[in-house]
Amino acid sequence: MKIHSKKIARYIIALFVIFSLNFIIPRLMPGDPITNLLGEDFVMTEESMQELREKMGLDKSFPLQYLDYWNNVFRFNFGYSYHFKAPVASIILSRMKWTLLLLLPSILLSAILGSFMGSISGLKSSSKSSKALTLIELAFYSTPTFFLSLIFLYVFSFKLGLFPIKGFYSTGGALNIMHHFFLPISIMTLFLTSRNYMIMRGSVIQEKSKLYVVYAKAKGLSENQVLFRHIFKNASLPLLTLLALDFGFLLSGALFIEIIFSMNGMGNLIYEALLSRDYPVLYGSFMIISIMVVLANAFVDVIYSIIDPRIGDVA
Repeated sequence: MKIHSKKIARYIIALFVIFSLNFIIPRLMPGDPITNLLGEDFVMTEESMQELREKMGLDKSFPLQYLDYWNNVFRFNFGYSYHFKAPVASIILSRMKWTLLLLLPSILLSAILGSFMGSISGLKSSSKSSKALTLIELAFYSTPTFFLSLIFLYVFSFKLGLFPIKGFYSTGGALNIMHHFFLPISIMTLFLTSRNYMIMRGSVIQEKSKLYVVYAKAKGLSENQVLFRHIFKNASLPLLTLLALDFGFLLSGALFIEIIFSMNGMGNLIYEALLSRDYPVLYGSFMIISIMVVLANAFVDVIYSIIDPRIGDVA
């Protein structure tokens, strides 16, 4: 029980530090939210400017703003957006669904494909097919997602006309949405699969030289039995860590893909909020991302202890 309480304490401390940085870092950026909101050419009297600062809570000292921020955190109040002119919670909810629709299938498919192909390739790492597949996956892994997006958009949308060039739906029907999302999901799946493949392949290569694998083979088990009964479980631990971190990526969104395909997801929301110095939107977005990452890592800790009980014995 001591072990679990220590882990819970670590997560609470991590959230406190992350939430504090969430408040401090946006305010260290150059620029003024009011200037961004009104425009540099807009002329306003000093009294009107001060009144606007009071409404936005920017007239208070830095420590008082920090205390107000924590008061809102405990009340789960994300505030009102200066730039989008709407409650932050409703803005995030409306944007999050599109990012989830983009990245949930990508993460799930890439985890299955990457772990399976990486395991087979790692077990037969000296074969020509394994080396050829590794070269292909390395090419995808080394290519930035925005460049992949541009290539796919040019070939399949502009040249062949098979998919829409931008947006996430035309009619709002399920098939229409799937048609718009096919290319972005394919790009994300290819990129994440290549990363998962490289990690799983390297992990299997390390594991297959250990004594328990030699013992399993000596008992007469086939290569596939050795791989999926023994090696796969231990080799998947590094991949689980990455999948937990993907939850942060899940909600921050594939920014470049969303920009290229004109998809109004979380990535685009954070980008627009950064440009306009919209502190409430940045606070709310980063807060949700932080909570999801910490919860995902806590979940992976539990999975770790099930797969390898020795990890659960470490404080």
